[in-house]
Amino acid sequence: MRQLWIGNKNYSSWSMRPWVLMREAGIPFEEVMVRFDGFGPDSAFKQRLAGISPTGKVPVLVEDDLVVWDTLAIAETLAEQFPDRALWPREPRARAHARSICAEMHSGFMALRAACPMNIEASLPEVGALALRDKPAVRSDLQRLTTLWSELLHAHGGPMLFGDFSIADAYFAPVVMRIQTYALPVPEPVAGYVERVCALPSVRAWVDDARAEHDFRPFEEPYRLHGNPA
Repeated sequence: MRQLWIGNKNYSSWSMRPWVLMREAGIPFEEVMVRFDGFGPDSAFKQRLAGISPTGKVPVLVEDDLVVWDTLAIAETLAEQFPDRALWPREPRARAHARSICAEMHSGFMALRAACPMNIEASLPEVGALALRDKPAVRSDLQRLTTLWSELLHAHGGPMLFGDFSIADAYFAPVVMRIQTYALPVPEPVAGYVERVCALPSVRAWVDDARAEHDFRPFEEPYRLHGNPA
C-alpha cells in the first residue's frame, strides 16, 4: 500500500503539497502522521523517521521498497505513475512553465515563508500587516506571487493556475493558507483564486484536520503563547 508520511497538518506546509495533490487527483494512499515534538536527533519525530527517510524529514512517499522524499521528487514520481491524471499540464510549454514556478516556490519566497509560517488554525492579521510594513523582502515576495498568479490566470482562463487542477496548485496551496492566516492583501483575480483553492475538497479536508488537531507546538509558534481552545 502506498503511504505518505507527513507532519502536523496545522504547521507542515511541505506535507500539505503531496497530500492535497494525491487526494485531489484520487490517488489512493495511507496517511502516516508523525507528530512534531522537536527536530533534534533525540526527538521522537526523528526517531520515528529513522529507517524511513534518509533526511529525517517529511513528507516521504513509501511504496513497497520505493522511498521518495522531497515534494518535487514525489510530484514527479506520481506524475510518471499516473499519466492519465494529467498532474502536470498536458501541453508541453505549459508543463515547462508549471515546473518552473514549482521550482521557484521550492527554493524561493524565503522572506514571506519566514515571516509568515503556515499556521492554519491561527488568525494573525496584525502580524501580516507588520511584516508588510517593516520588511521590504516580504512585500517583494507577495508582489511576485500575485503577479505570477495573475498572469497565469489570465493566460489560461482559470479556474486554477493552468486551467485544470495540477501540481502547481497543490504546490502553492500552503501559500494560500498563509494569505488566509495573515490576511495578506491580494488583488482580484488573485482573491478569487485563493477562494477557489480553499474550496477544493482536498484543501477543505486538510484544513478541517488541521483545525481539529489542537496540538500547540511552541517551537512552531513565533507569534502565539497558546492555541485555540478545543
